[in-house]
Amino acid sequence: MVKKLRLGAAAVSASLLVVLAACGSGSGSAAAGGGGGSTLSWGWYLPSTWDPATSAIGQDVHALALAYAGLTKQDLKGNAVPALAKSWKYNANGTAVTFVLRPGLKFSDGTALDAAAVKFNIERGRDGKGTTIGDQLAEVTDVKVVNPTTVTLVLDKSDYQIPALLAGKTGMLVSPTAARKNSAGLSTKPVGAGPFILTDYVPDSHADLKRNPNYWDAKDIKLKNFVLKTAPDPSVAVAGLQSGQYDMAVIPPSQIQAAKAAGLKVDPITVLTVRTLDVNGKVAPFNNPKVMQAISHAINRKELVQTAFFGQGKPDWQPFPEGYVGYNPTLDNLYSYDQAEAKRLLADAGHPNGLSVDLWVSDASDAIAEVLQKQLSAVGIKVRLRVEQPGINNYITRQYPLALDSFSGRESPVQALTVLFGKQGLLNLGRYSNSAFDKALDKARATPLDSPNYPKALQAATAAGVKSMPNTFLFSWPRIFAYKSNVHGLQNWTGTERFEGVTVQ
Repeated sequence: MVKKLRLGAAAVSASLLVVLAACGSGSGSAAAGGGGGSTLSWGWYLPSTWDPATSAIGQDVHALALAYAGLTKQDLKGNAVPALAKSWKYNANGTAVTFVLRPGLKFSDGTALDAAAVKFNIERGRDGKGTTIGDQLAEVTDVKVVNPTTVTLVLDKSDYQIPALLAGKTGMLVSPTAARKNSAGLSTKPVGAGPFILTDYVPDSHADLKRNPNYWDAKDIKLKNFVLKTAPDPSVAVAGLQSGQYDMAVIPPSQIQAAKAAGLKVDPITVLTVRTLDVNGKVAPFNNPKVMQAISHAINRKELVQTAFFGQGKPDWQPFPEGYVGYNPTLDNLYSYDQAEAKRLLADAGHPNGLSVDLWVSDASDAIAEVLQKQLSAVGIKVRLRVEQPGINNYITRQYPLALDSFSGRESPVQALTVLFGKQGLLNLGRYSNSAFDKALDKARATPLDSPNYPKALQAATAAGVKSMPNTFLFSWPRIFAYKSNVHGLQNWTGTERFEGVTVQ
């Protein structure tokens, strides 16, 4: 059974991706995922880059969190709590927030992690070449170094989301020494202050890491070595776990029964992940809102969940799952499955005889894409499935105007909405602005998280984005991990996966 999402009033600062529970054999050499009982091998996704400021993939955060740390982190419920900073305080109107760092912090190369280093990172993330987080930090107008352990972020507007924002890759700190010496080199050689230090990296294969003795919370990092391997092919995921290639691994829903039959534990965990159609609303025919409404009405989301995802998930018309603070119940069934309405809208849009579109996918045999193709064909929309070119990041190139995708939430729900609908948001392929959404988002941003008005303000921003932007949401889905029982201390995080307290027998 999918675990309930433990989010609500206590988790209003959360939003993001994935959690887990997992483990395994811990045998073999360090490079192979062993090292006796001190090494954990995780079958997950290697990051698109090891530089958090240039990463454009949401799921990168889980790998990056092995090598990097931020001023804050998320607790099990998704709240922002102290990390490199031991405390923070806002001014009276929410336009400045002061962080106090723990004393004696260092990056893995020995560089002091002080207020000046924080200033360097905020400005690099905001203004640096190739940054993908600049829009998220744009409101930071100044970073003031008060003293070596105290730094103040001055904002151009009230924003109570900053501690949550900095709990993810937007707030991960890199060594200024390493960045100044070779900023491009950070893409393959991270230099951070996280729980582990990268010792060997082979793209598309594995990353070997060792425990960082200078990590601020080193006492709770029990693993001596950590091996991150590329996620297994779905057809061999269970075999890889049985053979000891992985101690834990993400598996597709089609492998749940096989994993259980093999004696593995299976943990489907509800997280902030939703399958989507990314749409460039400036490209015909998607620039006609009626076409997008027709597409949404033509989609039987329940069938997608049942036939393409083996019942693991829930139909959705918005970026947040039920139970999360940003979830707006008025959006449920916003575009009901209605083939007649879809045909009517197509005719109104000038396509009474239907139309043809290309749907870009990462895999032509994707079951979800095949079901969508069938459903849209039933209302006169002929879909040609086209495979995206490897290495092309559509968030940056925007060359595929209609693409099957998955959106992973962010530590801050306002940040998530910005990524989706903000003018420079990575998933806003048209890069256009929407004044109604911007106004609603600013109101949510300026509302203290403990205010009774915060959920309402945030949900209004969700509705403004969903109703005015072309991206189409399909269904929320869980992360599914299979693992053995000889690893202990793993917890189900609502956000970035962490390994404090984890041990292997």
